[in-house]
Amino acid sequence: MEIRQDRAGEAAPIRRRRLHRVRSVDFLTEHTYRLTIERGEFAFRAGQCVNIGSAGAGLNREYSTYSSEQDDELAFLIRRVNGGLVSENLAKLGPGDHVELDGPYGEFCIANPNDGRRYVLVCTGTGIAPFHSFVASYPGLNYTVVHGVRNIEECYDRESYHPGRYVACISQAGGGQFSGRVTAYLSIQGVDRAAVYYLCGNSAMINDVYDLLREHGVPGDNIYTETFF
Repeated sequence: MEIRQDRAGEAAPIRRRRLHRVRSVDFLTEHTYRLTIERGEFAFRAGQCVNIGSAGAGLNREYSTYSSEQDDELAFLIRRVNGGLVSENLAKLGPGDHVELDGPYGEFCIANPNDGRRYVLVCTGTGIAPFHSFVASYPGLNYTVVHGVRNIEECYDRESYHPGRYVACISQAGGGQFSGRVTAYLSIQGVDRAAVYYLCGNSAMINDVYDLLREHGVPGDNIYTETFF
């Protein structure tokens, strides 16, 4: 029986499979690449994830959609992990190869992006993927992206965001709008208690930011989380 790998690394049966042709694999840094495939009739909501694997490999892994709901192609932002069977296999694909898709899954979505509320999108590393999809899908979204990365090279496709609405928090090198972690930035800049917060990335960041927001009076109903790793 074929299996997939979920984000916790546990195996689960593949329920439905679709084959999609690869258009490109573009490395944005030494370890992170954008996988672009033909979309076909595949439907999803910005923020949902999809199980992807090389055709016939028998292993899939969840990745959030990176492209917009309106694009005629599907894109995913993937970090190649040493020894990671799925991420290393996908990195070797080229135009004309095929991948298997299963999904979409998840409810890490914005119910009403035109409601005029402010959305603060806090992420680390490739956790920016669903937020790239939000911004591309909803041109009228009132948002600020706070992106925690180690160096300026990891500010993936930062030109996709409106000037002044993307804040790079650089933890290990110079550059960006802020030197330090996202928690330090939020503490210094202040917390907007009326905003809606979406948190995506590593679990330590999510836990720290969640606690910070609650300490500053943000209601739990205004905080949404998605753990990547």
